[in-house]
Amino acid sequence: MADTGKRTILQFAPFQSCIDEGLWHKLSSLKLNKLRLDESPIPITGFYAPCSHPQVSNHLILLSESLPAESDEEPSSLLASQGNRNRCLVPGILLNTNTLESFYALDKQSLLKAEAKKIWDDIYSGKVEEDSSVLLRFLVISFADLKKWSFHYWFAFPALVLDPPATLVILKPASRCFTSEEAESLSRACNEWRSTSSTADIPLFLVSIGSNSIVTLRHLREWEACQNNGQKVLFGFYDPCHLPSNPGWPLRNYLAYIYSRWGLEKIHFFCYRENRGFADLGLSLVGEAEVSLSQEWRNHQNIPNVVGWELNKGKKVPRCISLAKTMDPTRLAVSAADLNLKLMRWRTLPSLNLDLLASTKCLILGAGTLGCQVARMLMAWGVRKITLVDSGKVSMSNPIRQSLYVLDDCLNGGKFKAVAAVETEGVVMAIPMPGHPVPSQEESSILQDCKHLCDLINSHDAIFLLTDTRESRWLPSLLCASANKITITAALGFDSFLVMRHGAGLVDALRNSQAETSNNVSASMENLSLSSQNESQRLGCYFCNDVVAPIDSTANRTLDQQCTVTRPGLAPIASAFAVELLVGVLHHPSGMYAKAEFANSNDNSSTEQPLGILPHQIRGSLSQFSQMTLVGHASTCCTACCSTVVSEYRTKGLDFILQAINHPTYLEDLTGLTELMKSAGSYTLDWDNDSENDDDDDGCVEI
Repeated sequence: MADTGKRTILQFAPFQSCIDEGLWHKLSSLKLNKLRLDESPIPITGFYAPCSHPQVSNHLILLSESLPAESDEEPSSLLASQGNRNRCLVPGILLNTNTLESFYALDKQSLLKAEAKKIWDDIYSGKVEEDSSVLLRFLVISFADLKKWSFHYWFAFPALVLDPPATLVILKPASRCFTSEEAESLSRACNEWRSTSSTADIPLFLVSIGSNSIVTLRHLREWEACQNNGQKVLFGFYDPCHLPSNPGWPLRNYLAYIYSRWGLEKIHFFCYRENRGFADLGLSLVGEAEVSLSQEWRNHQNIPNVVGWELNKGKKVPRCISLAKTMDPTRLAVSAADLNLKLMRWRTLPSLNLDLLASTKCLILGAGTLGCQVARMLMAWGVRKITLVDSGKVSMSNPIRQSLYVLDDCLNGGKFKAVAAVETEGVVMAIPMPGHPVPSQEESSILQDCKHLCDLINSHDAIFLLTDTRESRWLPSLLCASANKITITAALGFDSFLVMRHGAGLVDALRNSQAETSNNVSASMENLSLSSQNESQRLGCYFCNDVVAPIDSTANRTLDQQCTVTRPGLAPIASAFAVELLVGVLHHPSGMYAKAEFANSNDNSSTEQPLGILPHQIRGSLSQFSQMTLVGHASTCCTACCSTVVSEYRTKGLDFILQAINHPTYLEDLTGLTELMKSAGSYTLDWDNDSENDDDDDGCVEI
């Protein structure tokens, strides 16, 4: 309040706005799908309620249901808010511009006057008596930057300027203005008004006090009837303000209405406030204001001046809010994908390390049916860094089985799978293979591919071997053994599958690779204790059970032998096991050095892991609907991971690889498999026959 001579000017606490994040979501959808370039004003509904706390004022709130429905068939959610005591509906207008420049160029004073005219017209048309909320009309101007997901906006609460200003005669708590009987009756009447659905959300009303101290709350249209009965009348309203010395903003237009409608110059008002859902006369205020306006106020043609733009930290500037973290579709997709994982940590799997999964770099060799399924499973587990390597193109038969492609990828000869499958990183490259000799003019290109593959493996934490042929897995197996990387192999037959994790690399390979390791996941694996590795045999790789070197498996084969012909349900099963193996390795205390574990094993330590056992190999059969877990230890004659091969590779480098590719028997000679097969072929078995059967040779077989 301010003193002007002997008079005290009545000052009002400004309305404050609050916008729920859901409104911006709804506005974005409305703008994209319905409004598009249309800048026409949008009818909008705000909500407010009387002050319910002695130290906090209530705001005018905008929610997602404040905006109209996107389609005519969509039911309006405002119906549920009607009669809600905490949601008094207030009409408003939203003006959303197409550009930020248009937003700042809006004629704000003209817009404010246009809304004030609506209030002025409602006063003289009698609409206020039917719907008192029209006195509280508001305006919002905005610009929605849907590329950056930022929103510029400015609220206005149009208020007719009383000239000269209203003066305050008295203002004090309502508890000090009534007799005990009147106070009790007033509280009862207010509580009944607020609990009745037909009146709970009506913000302006009459307080009628009879000579018998009985208080009644009435609609504004009943003012004439109250006068005939000689009752004392106060003009009540839901006051959002908590201040003890200032009424709230709604009283401003209320006084203008009372003077214009009935010509009253002394107005008694009641600022209704409550506490915990019930009338609080100690917080509520009763006051008397004097209004002495010119006769022009009684003329409908003369529209008063208007104020009402909301201040932003004391300045007349718009507000801006950025919701990029919550509204960007990419981030929303990631958030939605991670929801299941985050819920796992609530109860089922508190030890789940989402940061470890998100930072793990996975290299998928082969972007076919297995590669597509593995990539999807990895994303479901929260892995975000995936690289696919493949040299093939998408054909018409692929999209139905390989979920990362669509039919458009098959057109014009087909896109390269590694490019079509991912938006992050795809590498188009053929993996050099033993048994596929390289012409001399192509040697430099092949060696470049070898070097590129080596660099890819060194820069990733986990490698999936998912290629179509056996020989194409040899070079990655060798490189992974040398670099000591987590390696998972999945291979399919017609109705059977194999999924296995390769054993850790040799100790000397481990030590030599430590100096080059920078990735956190790889470093954590390499820092694990090697004691168990020294005390027991290493787990084998994909080639450890072979007694021959990998050779060309595609030459002189029919079409069904060249393609991976499998039952459609096999790849998803094998892919799921492959990814679950990786997650198990990452969360196991021993990591890639973990021993092979079996269900119902005597070693009880496996049961302590939240994700269950960590097997070495899983072999399954769809025809039998069965699976089993096996273990195979590293072979000293393995053509991919034994110490002889790894040492030879590390000594000769790319020359060793080229020799292994061009000479089919080189790996067998190097590892001793050639001598092993020769010695096995020289064995003869003689059957010892009993002397009594010497003459009977019918049952004898000589090998």
